[in-house]
Amino acid sequence: MKLGFFTMPIHPIDKDWRQCLREDQDAFILADQLGFSEGYVGEHSTDLAENITSCSLFLATLIGSTKQIKLGTGTVNLPNSHPARIAAEIAMLDHLLDGRLIFGISPGGLPSDAEAFGSLGADRAAMFVEAIDQVLEIWRSDPPYNIRGKFWTVSTEKTMIPDIGQGFLPKPLQRPHPPIVVTVVAPFSKGVAEAAARGWDPISANFLMPVWVRSHWPGYVEGCNRAGRPALAANWRVAKSIFVADDEATAKAYATAPDSPYRFYYNQLLTKMKRAGRAELFKTDRGQSDESVTLDDVCDKLILYGTPDQVAEKILQFREETGDFGTLLYAGHDWQDPALARRSMVLMAEEVMPRVNAAIGASLHQADAA
Repeated sequence: MKLGFFTMPIHPIDKDWRQCLREDQDAFILADQLGFSEGYVGEHSTDLAENITSCSLFLATLIGSTKQIKLGTGTVNLPNSHPARIAAEIAMLDHLLDGRLIFGISPGGLPSDAEAFGSLGADRAAMFVEAIDQVLEIWRSDPPYNIRGKFWTVSTEKTMIPDIGQGFLPKPLQRPHPPIVVTVVAPFSKGVAEAAARGWDPISANFLMPVWVRSHWPGYVEGCNRAGRPALAANWRVAKSIFVADDEATAKAYATAPDSPYRFYYNQLLTKMKRAGRAELFKTDRGQSDESVTLDDVCDKLILYGTPDQVAEKILQFREETGDFGTLLYAGHDWQDPALARRSMVLMAEEVMPRVNAAIGASLHQADAA
C-alpha cells in the first residue's frame, strides 16, 4: 500500500489566511520529504474555512519546493470555469511540474460556489460531463477549434493566425493527458462506474463510513469491465483522517478534545451535509434518521488515532472492512499544533506504513502458501 496526502483544508474562520496557506504548503513539502507518493488539494471559492480558492494556483506554488511527489488537483470543480480556461491552465501546470501532475475533477459540491457562479439549480452533472469532454477534445485536436455544447463553445476560427501561433490552445506534457481521477463521495456511486469506463480512477473521500467506501469497488469493477480494462485495487485511492502520536494520551487529546482540529473539521462537514440533505454520508445504515447522526458518532467512526502500533492496527481493520486498495491518502487538517501535526506525518510515513505493509505482505504470503 502506498501513502499519499489529500487535503480539503478546513481552518478556523478567524485564523490568518496567510498562516493557513503557509501551513498547507508546509504539509505538502513535508509529505514530499517523507516520500509520500502523491498529494491532492481541493478548492472552494466561497467558504472562509475551506479557503484554498484554486487548487491549480496552490499547486503552482509548490513547484520549486517539491521534488518527487506527484501533485493532484483534488479537484477542479469543472462547472465553475470555462473548459478552454481549464484546458490551458492544466496543460501549463503539467509542463511546470515536468509531468508530475494528476488531474482530479468533479462537479463541485459546495452550494454557495454554485450560486456565486450562476449554476445553482442547473444540471451540474451535465455541465461536468460537457466540460471534461471539451477539455479532452481541445487536447486531442488541432485548431481552429469549433467545439460546441449546451453550456460552452470553444472556437478560434475567426481569429486564428497560424504563422504566429495565435489561436492555439496548449496541450499538456503527458500525452494524451495527465492521469485523471475523480473523488467519490456518495454511497453506491453510479459516477464511479462511469468514470472507470472512461479510464479514470477513484478517490474515496475520508468523510464516508467504511460501509459506503466499500460500496465503490463494485462500481469501479463494472466500469472497468465495460471498458475492457483490468480493475486493479492498486488504482483505488482511499482517504482517511488519521492522527499519530508517540503516546496514546496525546493522540486522543489532539484528535477528540472539544477544540480538536479534527472535531472542528467534522463539525463543519456535518453541518454542511445536513443542511444540504446529504447526512447519509455519515450514517451506518440508510434507514437511520438525520437527527440521530451526532458529531460524537461521526468522529468516533471516522478518525483513526493512537500510537504507531494502534494506528497500524486500525488501518488494517479499516482495510478489512473496505477491501484492498492501493493508496491510503492521509487527510490534512488544520495545524492547531504544528509540532504535533508534523510529528504525526513523520510517524505515519516512518513507523505506521512499514507496519501496515509488513502485515499485508505476511497475509499475502500466508495466502499463497495455503
